[in-house]
Amino acid sequence: MGEFDGKVVLVTGGGTGLGAAVAIGAARRGARAAILNYSRSAKEAEETAAAVKAAGAEAVTVQGDVAKDEDCRRIAAAAERFGKIDALVNSAGITKHVPRHAELDKLSAEDFQRLFSVNTIGPFQMIRACRPLLEKATAQASVLMVSSIAGVRGIGSSVAYAASKGALNTMTLSLARALAPKIRVNAICPGFIDTRWFSSAYDAATAQKIRDSVAATTPLQVVSTAEDIADAALFLISDASRRITGEIMLTDAGQHLGALPLRGR
Repeated sequence: MGEFDGKVVLVTGGGTGLGAAVAIGAARRGARAAILNYSRSAKEAEETAAAVKAAGAEAVTVQGDVAKDEDCRRIAAAAERFGKIDALVNSAGITKHVPRHAELDKLSAEDFQRLFSVNTIGPFQMIRACRPLLEKATAQASVLMVSSIAGVRGIGSSVAYAASKGALNTMTLSLARALAPKIRVNAICPGFIDTRWFSSAYDAATAQKIRDSVAATTPLQVVSTAEDIADAALFLISDASRRITGEIMLTDAGQHLGALPLRGR
């Protein structure tokens, strides 16, 4: 028996990147089913669904924008035939790239509203829509927020992105209190992850320069993949973390420490 034996997992943003890695990882660990939400990546979602099925679990794909409450309720409804949701992973997210944070004129109120609508309000709406099925979980249900080190350190692709993830971290604490004892709520805060979401934002040379810089300056001297971070995510939605709620786990290869450790101490 796997650690996810018989469990039903719903992953927003589950077609690509970290969301896909979590869904496939849960299937390989014995999950009964994975519901994969996607917004635009239909082809990739079907490929992820095929991988989930190959790992032995049922797979359901459902299109929807988590910024829209009606879509969140439709996504949650896709799990009704299983009678429960054991784990909800809020992995859907967007950004606006303005890496020079002092360039305030390059962000509009509409940029903030769109990022918050997906990155912060979307997870809230998904939890609200899924709550009846989460409360029918066999044991404790688990919710995982995919946040970012940007929300802890105020760094990242833009001020708006960092602010939306900071708010998500605060909401994790609020909902961990509000939904206990039946539903646990935790968050992970990845640093750099080498996914299409990253590489599509830059030309090949710039992307490689960033990878090299990450490997050279983070304490663990690695470039993390989606699968690397998925292992931490899977821990927090598994029964192995059954006594953990309200935790904001930094999964950034030590990036939050700010610099390489001093040698020879």
